[in-house]
Amino acid sequence: MWLSEFEIVLRDRVIPNGAVRIENGRIAEIREKPVGHADIEGGGRLLLPGFIDMHGDMVEREVEPRIGVHVPMRIGIAELDKKLASCGITTAYAALSFIGASVTSGVLRSQDHTTDIIDTIAGMKDHLLVDHRIHARFEVTFTPAIPTLQKLMDAGRLHLISLMDHTPGQGQYRDVELYIARIAKERGMTVAAASEVVGKRMAGRNGQGDVLNALQDLSARARAVGIVLASHDDDTLEKVELVHGLGAALSEFPVTLGAAQEARRLGMHTAMGAPNALRGESYSGNLSARQAYEAGLLDMLASDYHPASILPAVLGLSELRGDGLAAAAALTSANPANALGLTDRGVIEPGLLADFVVADRHPVPRVRATFRAGRMIYGDGTLAPAGKAERLGPVAAERLPAAARESA
Repeated sequence: MWLSEFEIVLRDRVIPNGAVRIENGRIAEIREKPVGHADIEGGGRLLLPGFIDMHGDMVEREVEPRIGVHVPMRIGIAELDKKLASCGITTAYAALSFIGASVTSGVLRSQDHTTDIIDTIAGMKDHLLVDHRIHARFEVTFTPAIPTLQKLMDAGRLHLISLMDHTPGQGQYRDVELYIARIAKERGMTVAAASEVVGKRMAGRNGQGDVLNALQDLSARARAVGIVLASHDDDTLEKVELVHGLGAALSEFPVTLGAAQEARRLGMHTAMGAPNALRGESYSGNLSARQAYEAGLLDMLASDYHPASILPAVLGLSELRGDGLAAAAALTSANPANALGLTDRGVIEPGLLADFVVADRHPVPRVRATFRAGRMIYGDGTLAPAGKAERLGPVAAERLPAAARESA
């Protein structure tokens, strides 16, 4: 099958108006010009590698859309699967928490609830549109979860583990007063009641004692079975050095520029949220993803809590540096594939999986179709067989690169 008349985003450059041939679910050939016998014509639209989302928090909210309101897990997961495909995500790491039930999360992020979600995703895997994998978010202050994590590792159910500490007063929640105000607003509590909850969490952390030995054992086991380790919300050089010493190869959501610089110095990959990059700021008042990207310290973008942010975030970042769209697109494709050991995807080049995102820049960034292994898993009706596709109007066409306009 030929896809022609696309602006094709390669690993290090962009073909203004070219074609790609798919055979047996993989990329068989790439041409610098359109072909006259295409199966699908893009009308000048973007063709990007499928998005690899290494951290998406959405699963828990799909199966419990309101606190205490549960829908059947299979229904929630199937609905999320469609949403991810419509946002251009072809490989999704479901970020699931392993903590004890609490006042602020109820059972939503308990290890029992999380294990049930993982088992359900595994049972549905062959019937889902997107390639779903599991990102275990281990709260280091909840060591009772370690035996569960070990069982899941042995069963081959985990693909990424991040070491987290969401205790207020450090990491993501360094500003305790801001965190208390947020808890009060989200949970409908008074500030006094929220302050009491946060105080108990902080006291609980202080009473945990030394968990380093447990972390070392968990990390060694993960590395032995080839599971990538990540740190989370790194805010100091000391924390970055500690998690790197435990074997973490990835720094998720570094809180400060200094922490991101230290992670880079130690050879770690860095990841930040697409909503942060789109908005230009962190909702917690931490490091801006745009600032990190301009400084050359950002390797990956994750959906975090809003998958629709990925495409506009990539297009926005592409305008900040001289290396343009190819470098920005790598944040959601080539770079996460490299960091997570996915050698069969992440780049549009012969031999790799035909995972694609078809998108428009204007009037707003919008995913028009998504292909996984050569099969269209999402389409909004604007991409059609050759001769019948909706083409870019004259205003939109004027915004294409000159080379694309000349060859169109």
